[in-house]
Parts: sequence; structure tokens; C-alpha cells
Amino acid sequence: MALRNRGTPLGEVIADPARGLVYANRGCLHDEQGRLRRRYNGRRWIACRLRFKGRRRSPLMVPGRYTELFFLDEATAFAAGHRPCAECRREDYNRFTGLWDAVHPNQHGADEMDLRLHAERVDPDTRGQRRHRRPLDELPDGAYVLRDGSPWLVRGDALLAWTPAGYAERRNRPARETTTVITPPSLLAVLGAGWVQGGVPLFHPTASGS
Repeated sequence: MALRNRGTPLGEVIADPARGLVYANRGCLHDEQGRLRRRYNGRRWIACRLRFKGRRRSPLMVPGRYTELFFLDEATAFAAGHRPCAECRREDYNRFTGLWDAVHPNQHGADEMDLRLHAERVDPDTRGQRRHRRPLDELPDGAYVLRDGSPWLVRGDALLAWTPAGYAERRNRPARETTTVITPPSLLAVLGAGWVQGGVPLFHPTASGS
């Protein structure tokens, strides 16, 4: 039976047998029986490499340790509000902070980044995912939007439907339309400032063939 450790663009954690390309964590979410008890635990939500210095990612969901999450790709992890890890992705992290500093020149370091991202990704009233309204024409590649209650990736002139196993449907990107955006504003700005694929895939291979 699949573990409940697959992250979605909507910030949810689900059980699905499909494999993700990005490893992540946001603290310990599970109890001694491996059941999820919370959506997050702390502000440090990071996206990591699947493999790093030979460390084993098993067994998973050990009691008292952080919950290992897996995302389809980095665009999905960004949508959920995760940023690059400073340890296993140091080069990506340095590049990320350089772009972040250009967008937020008075906010430096992981603590300040995480504080701002937490405010952008968590609704203070519901504690669920916070979303934003933006013109669809202005969104960079890698952004996620909500359409008919489901997450869609922006890629060029197309929108791609997210599934745990990959992108399953392609639609033309509508023009002159304001839409609900899932990806937090600061991560939209990083994508728009020139973020490209680094140590983990920005897009799952199905994004090219959808």
C-alpha cells in the first residue's frame, strides 16, 4: 500500500504509488503509526535531491523524525511553497538567494525567506493554502494556477493538467484573463527572474510531451 507522502501543488499530502523527482520535507507530520496528523510543522519547507552523499531515504516515516515528502518536480514543490535546500542543493540555494535578493533586497537569509514564504502560502484564517489573483498573461513558466478546482502548470502558451504521475492534458493558455494562482508570489518572482533547472528537474518529462 502506498504511503501518504506525495505532495501536491495544493499543499496537500496524499497516498499515490507514482514516483516523484523531488524529495522534500516540512517537519514531522506523522505519528508513531505513520498517520499524518498535521499539514506542516514549522516554517522551513525545503525541496531536496533524491540522492545526496549516499544517504538512504529508508525506512520512511520513522516516528519522531521529519516526514519524507515527494513531489512530481520542482515546479510542483514551488507551488506548494517549498524552496531549495541549503545543504544538498547548495549551488541551487545560492542561485535562488541571489534571485530572491533582487526581488526582496531587504530580506536576507533562510529565516527571513521562510517567514515571508509562510505568510504567502498559509491563509491566516483557515490555515489552508493561500492563493492569489494575477493576470494569466503575466505568469512565468513554472507557475501553477487553479482551474475548475484542479492545479494546472503554465508552460509557454499552454496549461498542463497535473496528476501524481505526470502531466495528462494540454490546453491553450487563455489571453486577457485574471486567474487564481497557486504558486506563492515570491516564488513567482523567482521564476520570472530567470530560475532554471538545477540539481532537481524543474519540469517532469511529461511536460514536454503532454
